[in-house]
Amino acid sequence: MKKISWITHPQYDIPLPKNHKFTASKFSDLYNELRVSNFFHRANILNPQKASVDDVSICHDLEYVLKIKNGNLSDKEMKRLGFTWSYTLSNRSFLAVNGTLLTCKEAIKSGIANHLAGGTHHSHRDFGSGYCVFNDMAYASLHLIKAKLVNKILIFDTDVHQGDGTASILKNNDKIFTCSIHCKNNFPFRKSISDMDVELDDNLEDDKYLEILYKTLNNCLKNFNPDLVIFDTGVDIHKNDKLGNLKITTEGLLKRDITVLEFFKNKSIPIATVIGGGYSNDKLELAKRHSLIFKATSMVFN
Repeated sequence: MKKISWITHPQYDIPLPKNHKFTASKFSDLYNELRVSNFFHRANILNPQKASVDDVSICHDLEYVLKIKNGNLSDKEMKRLGFTWSYTLSNRSFLAVNGTLLTCKEAIKSGIANHLAGGTHHSHRDFGSGYCVFNDMAYASLHLIKAKLVNKILIFDTDVHQGDGTASILKNNDKIFTCSIHCKNNFPFRKSISDMDVELDDNLEDDKYLEILYKTLNNCLKNFNPDLVIFDTGVDIHKNDKLGNLKITTEGLLKRDITVLEFFKNKSIPIATVIGGGYSNDKLELAKRHSLIFKATSMVFN
């Protein structure tokens, strides 16, 4: 039974006020949840190195990157981002983008790899938004294309919120196809235009969701033939999510992940997963939801 690369870093957690909507410890909570799973023995744990300012400038304006590095964000910019600047936040932002890039490189080598972070799809070229500092999926994609490790990438985003920053940064790039399946009546309220946008009505349940998901997978491949898929596995589609609006069960979440993984595995297309969004007052319940993609990976790539 082959090992599966999991990419994480002990410096991913961030300091936040006690009642913040974002769970400050979600990354270590997820790792601790996975440590007691019955598939942890299959994990090949890897840590990324920090990206440089020049590295990040492949997808973000230099002025913005330097503001994150040096802590020069205005109050208005921090409000839009949803976080107060700290050295820890800055440090983890330069780590996490390389975490997704490393996940992609591992997936290219072995067919699958999982990042215990990532999916920061609201970050635009010149500003952060919705708890997203740098856009890891745009960053990884552009670096992979530049290095000629792959020719075409599909970003398949199933977070409940539209991947507006990803769509905006990559809008004129014909080598990267952006697909976002999201709740229509949810943040961001000013949407960008992805290569494929699939809008979902409020209170959607498992069966209809999975039907739309499978149809969208097939439609993506009718339009585009990728060498790699980056799969944003946001768990905020769950019925108990604080910022959701859909009614997907835990079983539905797991089925979503298995469906996507099997679809691309059967076509021999490598897949790199990132965890995306998830919001709960119960941090252990949130960690269990985020752990489902790792469970699905273990089941599909057995």
